[in-house]
Amino acid sequence: MTEAPEATRRTPGTPCWASLMVHSLGTTEEFYADLFGWEYEPGPEQLGPYVRALLDGREVGGIGELPPDRHLPVAWTTYLATDDADATAESIRSCGGTVAVGPLDAGPAGRVAICSDPLGAIFGIWQGAAHLGTWPAGVPGVPVWNELVTQDTSTVGKFYEHVFGHEARAHAAASDDFDYLTLFLQGRPVAAVHGVGRALPHDRGPHWMTYFEVEDTDAAVARVDRLGGRIVAPPREGLSGRVATVADPEGAVFTLVRSRR
Repeated sequence: MTEAPEATRRTPGTPCWASLMVHSLGTTEEFYADLFGWEYEPGPEQLGPYVRALLDGREVGGIGELPPDRHLPVAWTTYLATDDADATAESIRSCGGTVAVGPLDAGPAGRVAICSDPLGAIFGIWQGAAHLGTWPAGVPGVPVWNELVTQDTSTVGKFYEHVFGHEARAHAAASDDFDYLTLFLQGRPVAAVHGVGRALPHDRGPHWMTYFEVEDTDAAVARVDRLGGRIVAPPREGLSGRVATVADPEGAVFTLVRSRR
């Protein structure tokens, strides 16, 4: 496990890790290595065929391989930090969510569970031990934002407030036509909930979207296309900067963003 002196434990409720389960681990490693410059280290062994992606020796995400007989949708999963995975799992159940896997130990790295909120969006919870999550490096190739895309913000916003202690605030531009909450912890924005109503993709349902920092959104989109990925939504100006939604060769959807600085 990569160690660094600046490692810090994440505030519970903060997005702390992004992980992807695919059918072809090697091919997917090559795609993201070419796109973001990632390198890889194996483990934890308890997760089966699994690698941790690194930039400059710092962990930025994980990729695992599904068993051959598991024909599941391929998607990035956002993990939220917790100091007690078992207590958080119980809170998720009591607030109308579901705990599908775990909590279970990932060796000395920590304790993990896969869950879903009351409207069906899948997310993970991570109780870090030796591994505390993605490094907030602020460089291209690192997850920089997480946004829940769902039917509406009212019910599900309260769920995350109750379970994780988020303070949900309507965005300044929110209106009858723009349903958007920002989730705060200790006065700091950590994630968002975007209610899109009937515009929710029928083939995906409610889902968490992972945003990856890039130097040039348009150039990164062109690179995705050359590497065999797919353009879901072309580059455009968004709330956080110039964004584009793309998919890797196995269909995992994610967003590229060049933040305004």
